[in-house]
Amino acid sequence: MIYLDYAAAAPVRKEVLKVIAYTEKHFANPSSAHTAGKKAKEVLEFSREKIRRILNAKADDKIIFTSSGTESVNLAIKGIAHAYQKKGDHIIASKIEHKAVLETCRYLEQQGFSVTYLDVDKYGRVNQKDVEKAITAKTILVSIMYANNEVGTIQPLTEIAAIAKKKKVLFHTDACQAGYLNVDVQKLGVDLLTLNSNKIYGPKGAGLLYVKEGIMLEPSIHGGGQELGVRSGTENVPAIVGFAKALELAQQEKERENMRWRELGDHFIAEIQNKISGTTLDGHPTERLPNNIHLSFKGVEAETVLSYLNQKGIYASAGSACTANEIEISPVLKAMKVPERVARGSIRFSFGKYTSKEDIDKAITVLVQVINSLRKAF
Repeated sequence: MIYLDYAAAAPVRKEVLKVIAYTEKHFANPSSAHTAGKKAKEVLEFSREKIRRILNAKADDKIIFTSSGTESVNLAIKGIAHAYQKKGDHIIASKIEHKAVLETCRYLEQQGFSVTYLDVDKYGRVNQKDVEKAITAKTILVSIMYANNEVGTIQPLTEIAAIAKKKKVLFHTDACQAGYLNVDVQKLGVDLLTLNSNKIYGPKGAGLLYVKEGIMLEPSIHGGGQELGVRSGTENVPAIVGFAKALELAQQEKERENMRWRELGDHFIAEIQNKISGTTLDGHPTERLPNNIHLSFKGVEAETVLSYLNQKGIYASAGSACTANEIEISPVLKAMKVPERVARGSIRFSFGKYTSKEDIDKAITVLVQVINSLRKAF
């Protein structure tokens, strides 16, 4: 198997599995008053403080654990919308946000909120001037992702955060693809930040929301009042402990791994563009995740290419989503104004900790054979 879909999910690394196995013996409910419950609570809070240090969050900032990045996004956007509704009812997002953001915003539009969806340039980048122009007296939140999950483009986050701060508007970022980037919330200047576990070799079922001191949130889940009263429900302590360990390791390794991924990516792009005519790199050429390579191939359908790759044990993902009767072009590619005939042949290859140069070279050989064969057939 050659797995090139790390942007979708990554395996749980052995160091994380080890701490999860240790934590399993502290199975008691961390809200229980007895000794076993208190021990589970200690383990939970140890992980919270570890993440607080990694994010460089202040003592009174909140680290709220959730079940996923999607839940974290929902808590951030709905939580701010309902807590600050008396102040305003306007939210700003980009057209290339993850569905977790876009669908949450569309839900709020049905509740009477207004949302401005910002355009992006041909590389998938938001213009900070557009953010500033879109802010009105009724704007309560700007939500712009750190790095795009499809094409890998990294946004000018600190500049956008500075504009939001100047305009006294809260700023949230979906950083689920950015676990190997700088996640220092003080340097980024964000008010709320979403992260999840399974993109950084932690277990599925764990996410978090960082919330700056003094910011109000309407709870998303009501019940026993766990997670500072904002997200009720018994915490998944083993998954949270694994998440904290995975984030710790990711931040320790980020410089080395990013350099390695960049070398692999440059090699992959150069070889493919040299051997397959009509290949274009989507997303920003330099301001991008080094392990995310999104390519468009003229004259082929992505789903057909992926099917042949799958038969060879090479796993990647399409830049378009297949339905029963038609292929719908990705909203991200539409927003970037990628021509439909090109977008239909778009594929995302995402590398990870266990991707080797041998894997890349094998994938290149097979990809060249598949695409050239398909082109000859038509």
